[in-house]
Amino acid sequence: MKYFKRKLTILFTCLLAFSILLAGCNTSSPKKEKIRIAEVTRSIFYAPQYVAIEKGFFKEEGLDVELTTTWGGDKTMTALLSDGADVALVGSETTIYVHAQESTDPVINFAQLTQTDGTFLVARKKPEFFSWDQLKGSTFLGQRKGGMPQMAGEFGIKKHGIDPKNDLTMIQNIDFANIANAFASGTGDYVQLFEPQASLFEQEGIGHIVASFGAESGKIPYTTFMAKQSYIKENKETLEKFTKGLYKAQLWVENHSAKEIAKVIAPYFEDTPVELIETVVDRYKSQHSFALNPILDEEEWNNLQTIMDEAGELPKKVDYNILVDTAIAKKAIK
Repeated sequence: MKYFKRKLTILFTCLLAFSILLAGCNTSSPKKEKIRIAEVTRSIFYAPQYVAIEKGFFKEEGLDVELTTTWGGDKTMTALLSDGADVALVGSETTIYVHAQESTDPVINFAQLTQTDGTFLVARKKPEFFSWDQLKGSTFLGQRKGGMPQMAGEFGIKKHGIDPKNDLTMIQNIDFANIANAFASGTGDYVQLFEPQASLFEQEGIGHIVASFGAESGKIPYTTFMAKQSYIKENKETLEKFTKGLYKAQLWVENHSAKEIAKVIAPYFEDTPVELIETVVDRYKSQHSFALNPILDEEEWNNLQTIMDEAGELPKKVDYNILVDTAIAKKAIK
């Protein structure tokens, strides 16, 4: 009998140990939900997105973010519409262009990342003082026709009484990736550039930043996260988690120094010195380019369409509620 009890005790102990082992296996971290993001370009302008990834804010929400750079608005939208990506990060004007084609599955803006234009006016020669009138009669190396940078640039120029089509020579036939090289090679008296290229040219003496188009154009939904309407309906909880992680990053960026932000996002810009990244981040923070929350408001949407209309690129005015869904962002910030 004692022998039987001893065997029973050993068996019970083994079963208990096995149960604890199984419990340990079952409490391992759950599999994270994957979400594929296509960004239009790799830019310090998108700092909060990289902060959200590097600081683990998306992981805290149970998301595994797969980020791909698609290099161009048309390629980014193609990736989204063909289901090559779940979410696109690109200018919100693209949703208006898709809507104009009477898409049966429209693309909806659900979270805002940047709220101003991100380009700067760079002059070849450093003026003693800058006046917008100095652009008259000059050769201007602009961005792609119909793109938000070009439209915001023209809008800023027009504010100062200059007609970009008649008062200066506008060059727009150079591919986005080659604009900086063309200016460095001697093309144009002025160029419209994103950072860090603008600050890099200034450091190297190739050009000099004389104005900010972000300051000129005012608040607009310059870069937003968007998804097809069908994806939003089927994956609302996923997008709420994503937007919550983004909002955490937006708050972190707002409450930390340019130096701290630069250190976090430096892995995304291996060829750029961290000191230059800090300079760029500081410039964007000082002009309030990073949105403080993911909500795209109606005033910004209307300003966007005004700029598009001024450029002659607005197919048809689209009501705010048709292509903007703020429900996800509003729930995320709570």
